[in-house]
Amino acid sequence: MKNKFFILVILFQTVDLALSTPKKYESIFNFGDSLSDTGNLLLSGALVFPVIGQLPYGETFFQHATGRCSDGRLIIDFIAEAFSLPYLQPYLAVKQGQSSQHGVNFAFSGATALDAEFFFQRNMGSILWTNNSLNVQLGWFRKLKSDLCSDNESCDDFFKKSLFLVGEIGGNDYNYAFFLGGSIKQLQSMVPSVVGAIANATSALIEEGAVELMVPGNFPIGCSAVYLTLFESPKKEDYDRHGCLKAFNGFAKYHNNQLKQALDTLRQKYPHARIFYADYYGAAMRYVHAPLHHGFYGGTLKACCGGGGPYNFNITARCGHPGSEACKDPSVYSNWDGIHLTEAAYRHIALALINGSSSHPPFISSPLSD
Repeated sequence: MKNKFFILVILFQTVDLALSTPKKYESIFNFGDSLSDTGNLLLSGALVFPVIGQLPYGETFFQHATGRCSDGRLIIDFIAEAFSLPYLQPYLAVKQGQSSQHGVNFAFSGATALDAEFFFQRNMGSILWTNNSLNVQLGWFRKLKSDLCSDNESCDDFFKKSLFLVGEIGGNDYNYAFFLGGSIKQLQSMVPSVVGAIANATSALIEEGAVELMVPGNFPIGCSAVYLTLFESPKKEDYDRHGCLKAFNGFAKYHNNQLKQALDTLRQKYPHARIFYADYYGAAMRYVHAPLHHGFYGGTLKACCGGGGPYNFNITARCGHPGSEACKDPSVYSNWDGIHLTEAAYRHIALALINGSSSHPPFISSPLSD
């Protein structure tokens, strides 16, 4: 316990140091999927009995379910805190009359970078959670824009003080295909389309007036409990020394490298914009490599909340469903429900972005205009 307390003290001191930066945003606009959805899926009523609408989801920080796919706060929540902004309202709450002046969250759980039509054309449409793709979320932003500013000059002034997060998104495009039996080689052919959709959305936001944009890459999916369970291999050589599936992590890196190249192209096209690549992969691998150093005494591969099995992920007893159970202390686990991370893991990643160690170029050095 003493070691755990010491680590937490150092962590909070580091957070305070990062948050003391004078740089400031006045609003944040977020696009993505369940990794950053703060309530849109829940508000949509798309699921009759959504487990994310009840405990143990939300138990750690909010003490009640909020529609976040975690036990507590997400990366987007910690970024909002870092700039002394309120937690982002889901777009569907703003439609119901809540304020949007400090930003809006358009992220929707299950969302894809590619439009739903792409999946229906390939006989994958039946597995989609939602049709609210990245393009749909951009449409929501455009509808809301007139409520935020009235003309080009006021919009330019408003958006130059705003941060835009484009993702993480694209992970579900691959999840759907992998879970339906697609091979890594087959899915590599999807990567240019997925990356292109993310790059096009980033470009569209810049054309709308965005000048500060963060675009995250994919997580190390080979370390995710759902992948470790569904694609378990009898071959030792398929795993790295930390127990992650090498081939799936290699695929995530392939996507991330393609995305970084696309962002380099955008930087050349829009030299006035600041486009940060958020290295979710590298930030997560730090605690996978040294879990105890980061306080994850429960491990990094096994889910805190689940229905048993080697990684505590059971497709028939997922977190929140009958037969599942949540661990007593989510703060010592990095994996929440086999697919999403715990608040503790999201805190580590958010800190790495804010202090610049996992953002390229370093996020903290961004010279914001007054």
